[in-house]
Amino acid sequence: MSFQNMQIVPGELLEQRIVEVRELKADEFEQYSVVKDEETGEHYLHYRYIHRDVAAAGALSAYHQLLPLETDDVLGIMFGGQPYEYPEAWTKPFLRNGPDDQYIWFDPRPALEADEDEREAQRIRETLLRFKQRGSFSTEDVERLFRDLDEQGPDSGKS
Repeated sequence: MSFQNMQIVPGELLEQRIVEVRELKADEFEQYSVVKDEETGEHYLHYRYIHRDVAAAGALSAYHQLLPLETDDVLGIMFGGQPYEYPEAWTKPFLRNGPDDQYIWFDPRPALEADEDEREAQRIRETLLRFKQRGSFSTEDVERLFRDLDEQGPDSGKS
């Protein structure tokens, strides 16, 4: 069974089935590698990072995340320089470890959409402020304001 069909994935099951294909980057606190599920043949981008908890006298904790990869992604990351670093390249659901050595699916899309909404709201605020500062509120000026907002909106391809 694919991990992608499971809501919760036991850590020991991952350890049994996942093998490293290639390490991409590693330092003292982070490691990226392409891994493969030997049972299904599915590839994942494995991101491990170490967190130093200052409040707990500098105790170290390791966190793991696994992003499912399509074949083109595997090739692009390994040979073509496709971006893979967290969080920029992690825009679809991925597994991350949680309590009791269980991995759960996390979907970053709602947070990404909220960021886009905030940028759009900021754009509208700035446009309205400029309109107000001009001090001209004729019917034609208001129509031009709405036209400009529509033309520069997120669906216009110009934002």
